[in-house]
Amino acid sequence: MSIDKIVSLCKRRGFVFQSSEIYGGFGAIYDYGPLGITLKNNISQLWWRDMTQLHENIVGLDSGILMHPKIWEASGHVGAFNDPLVDCKECKSRYRADDLVEKDNKNTEWIKIQCPKCGTTGKLTEPRQFNLMFKTNIGPVEDDSNIAFLRPETAQGIYVNYLLTQNALRLKVPFGIAQIGKAFRNEIVARNFIFRTREFEQMEMQYFVKPGEDDKSLNEWKQKRISFYDQLGLNSSKLRFHEHGKNELAHYAKEAWDIEFEFPFGWSEIEGIHNRTDFDLVQHEKFSGKKMEVFDQQKNERFLPYIIETSAGLNRILLAVLSDAYWEDKDNDRLVMKFHPKIAPVTAVVCPLVKKDGLPEIGRKVMDLLKPHFITIYDQQGSIGKRYYRQDEAGTPFGITIDHQTGEDNSVTLRHRDNQQQDRVDIDQLVKAINDSMENY
Repeated sequence: MSIDKIVSLCKRRGFVFQSSEIYGGFGAIYDYGPLGITLKNNISQLWWRDMTQLHENIVGLDSGILMHPKIWEASGHVGAFNDPLVDCKECKSRYRADDLVEKDNKNTEWIKIQCPKCGTTGKLTEPRQFNLMFKTNIGPVEDDSNIAFLRPETAQGIYVNYLLTQNALRLKVPFGIAQIGKAFRNEIVARNFIFRTREFEQMEMQYFVKPGEDDKSLNEWKQKRISFYDQLGLNSSKLRFHEHGKNELAHYAKEAWDIEFEFPFGWSEIEGIHNRTDFDLVQHEKFSGKKMEVFDQQKNERFLPYIIETSAGLNRILLAVLSDAYWEDKDNDRLVMKFHPKIAPVTAVVCPLVKKDGLPEIGRKVMDLLKPHFITIYDQQGSIGKRYYRQDEAGTPFGITIDHQTGEDNSVTLRHRDNQQQDRVDIDQLVKAINDSMENY
């Protein structure tokens, strides 16, 4: 399966649209349609519940997109958040230098590398460093005194608020702070649909532990995070860990692991689990002049915690879910999005068999019964088979048909998306039947 099929389905069914399409599109920015935003919200809400509701020592935060520019100096983003950039003098195309070297590794001399677009050799500029942060200005005057940046990651907002959070809620180490929010990176070459974009959403949890307990905590969070993807229904054979080698480690990391998913374009990262040591807190202490230590009352000592980071890309996880769910059911000539019912953007569709004989009225009553419990839609256009197949493409796990027997015995047909099995269910047992099917999926 190619990524182009996912892109086509997303546009056709209202999952993802190219931003500003009527103006020719806007590079590497995407809008999430009715089904896409619901699916994305369902994933993020499941993550939020897993972090802040099921863990007594993890709390939430929502920090600002714009923060003091000194924060990005302290974190190293101003000085080190760069990619090597090259341009083709012939066709004016722009590339990441490391991508070209990787594709054309038979050449060791830079001048011999061929431009992938126009095919010329010897026309590429020397690599130069390009900072990935978006700059803006605060206030009415644009000068160097009021420069700010759109945050390239959400983690720093947690670090600068961690003591305020700890003191407000009287938290004891170990404890975690979770956050879901937008981040922005001026990628040189954005690619693979919503996998690498200039505006994206992160789900991060920073876990503060005593030095010496960091290795154990990292291993625990590796297992917790990989098990989270079972709840999304992802195929476990398409998930794996990748350990960063010494030459891959970020400047702040003692140890780092990626959770990778096998996309149509290959294995790529959807989440990172990192041991950041006390690097960030040391830096913020140095640049702000404020003490960043916690106080242990029992031992009467102050110390800087180590930080275990779990950082997941919501857009990337969404793409993984879309890729894994895509199924061409050739035996029945239909396209199915096999979302886990707990995250499907629509749980059930209610379909009166015909538009007469009181069936639409019964259908509306069934809608009123289901809406408080599930995202439910009503559809009475076209044949019942076409209606079901439309919803199969949208990933709706349950179809409910109101037919003439309904008026006789108050029962409906409950159709299951994946195997098209149909059960007869009493209307007053419908909510329970759907819940049971979801739990046993």
